[in-house]
Amino acid sequence: MKAFGWNMLLALFWVILSGHYNIGNLVAGMLLSYLVLAYVARDKPEFANYFGKLPKIISFILFFLWDLTKANARVAYDVLTPTHLMRPGVIAIPLDIKDEAGITMFANLITVTPGSLALDVSSDRKVLYVHLMYLDDEASQLAELKALEARVLNLLR
Repeated sequence: MKAFGWNMLLALFWVILSGHYNIGNLVAGMLLSYLVLAYVARDKPEFANYFGKLPKIISFILFFLWDLTKANARVAYDVLTPTHLMRPGVIAIPLDIKDEAGITMFANLITVTPGSLALDVSSDRKVLYVHLMYLDDEASQLAELKALEARVLNLLR
């Protein structure tokens, strides 16, 4: 059984033994079983990759929430002010992600961010086309999107 399976099994045992069947108790059980497994299985190589994922996931979530907050604030400001600051455009992003799941995750993260929309992936999966509401500086927008792609790659490794 993989590390996540052991973690989930221990969390379910926690929920059953505690007698409180709710999502908060399951999350607490996941965290507690994660800590127990990190201590008990720290020398097993098949668990090493699993224990390195949690800091990456937390870092990615915080990064993306900050990016999402900035995008929401920019779009809200543009909607609420009488002058419109948008300069829409389409940008082509050369992809470093090679697998379909990674490209899909990256495109979906772009799409859920206000002011941006993933349009299409080239047939050879080397370029992603993105429509941006605010394409003021193409180089800085490309750098921001490549930073997001690098974080997605880091998360999937």
